[in-house]
Amino acid sequence: MSTVFNFTFVPWFRSVAPYIHKFRHQTFVVGLTGEAVAAGKLQSIVQDLALIQAMSVKIVLVHGFRPQVSEQLRLKGHTPRHHKGVRVTDPVALDCAQEAAGQLRYEIEAAFSQGLPNTPMADARVRVISGNFLTAQPLGIVDGVDFQHTGKVRKVDVEGIQRALDSQALVLISPFGFSPTGEAFNLSMEEVATRVASEMQADKLLFLTEIPGVREKPLEPEAEDNPIDTEITLATARRMLADLPEPSQPTDPAFYLQRCVQACEHGVERSHILPFGVDGSLLLEIYVHDGIGTMVIDEKLEELREATIDDVGGIIQLIEPFERDGTLVKRNRTEIERDITSYLVIEHDGVIFGCAALYPYPEQKTAEMAALTVSTDSQGTGDGEKLLKRIEQRARDMGLASIFVLTTRTVHWFLKRGFSPVEPDWLPEARKRKYNWDRKSQVLVKRL
Repeated sequence: MSTVFNFTFVPWFRSVAPYIHKFRHQTFVVGLTGEAVAAGKLQSIVQDLALIQAMSVKIVLVHGFRPQVSEQLRLKGHTPRHHKGVRVTDPVALDCAQEAAGQLRYEIEAAFSQGLPNTPMADARVRVISGNFLTAQPLGIVDGVDFQHTGKVRKVDVEGIQRALDSQALVLISPFGFSPTGEAFNLSMEEVATRVASEMQADKLLFLTEIPGVREKPLEPEAEDNPIDTEITLATARRMLADLPEPSQPTDPAFYLQRCVQACEHGVERSHILPFGVDGSLLLEIYVHDGIGTMVIDEKLEELREATIDDVGGIIQLIEPFERDGTLVKRNRTEIERDITSYLVIEHDGVIFGCAALYPYPEQKTAEMAALTVSTDSQGTGDGEKLLKRIEQRARDMGLASIFVLTTRTVHWFLKRGFSPVEPDWLPEARKRKYNWDRKSQVLVKRL
């Protein structure tokens, strides 16, 4: 094994290990679009799901079949009908949906039963359990349109799904449900995955879709200044939905975003929109810090908020140990009181566990992030990353192009999160005058 490989593999594996530990025994609901199967991505996705399950994650896989049903209708010479992006399921479309659901379930179960030869999960065999976990009801007549055999979820058999997961099986659910009288209904994968995740109180809901995520300016095209927004708070996502047009097709920005918001509102901590076109997107989103798609996070306002004058004592108590050991520059109470509106805090049960401050230099389109601190009792839980994300968002809202930090002990942490080293001469003139040349702090910059 080459030395180069050793030096790349060991740090990489160490960086992944905390996520492996964190997600053990958690429940993930994965919504797999029919488009992903039609694009020939099933085998690679199955490999990744098997790998994730091998790391003790409980998985519920909900598959879609939109293009497969449309193809069946085309072969039968029947024109598909939709209203506001929802299929009108007449008797012919119902037959096509049943055929597509059966065929896809067969293909997915077969893929998991092959032992995954010549893959990272060679000789692994994933047990798949599927069944009548959904009770459905008719969608009815909406805007004068009779949706016939199109339905919506009435009830999820949470106990049955949980028993299957506890037996170390992967649960496979088709977007098909039956009424108490045995009538069949065609459901949407997105609604089924969202309802299952919500009622299971899943830790994650992940949609593998044809879109790469939600852009920072969702109604504008891809561009360097319009990247994928990798993390959106629930409050921000709600505001975005209010400004977006009602979705009519899966490629519309609000189509999956509305489901992510719905899931977070019902207790799912994190919901994700991922591109199935990127090989390994599930692994990249789950086990790599920056991820690859868009994550909507249910961030409680009482946990991460702007500081008030009443928080000064808690901030001082939090940062004092780090000032004593030299990690932070000492700040007196008067200074903190004066700058309290620049601070954010993370509070749990009335105790401040983290803080950070932002000092803008608007003429240079940059700002200093200072006093980023997380209690030793809370380190490793992601609180530092929450503070960094919120500081970045605050800087963007100010129209700034970058943020910078001065640090002596935590250079590596910032480098892993997109900061780059610069010389102290880079600093804004006002900040350069206050630079302590004896302390020799490293200056790190992150472009926003």
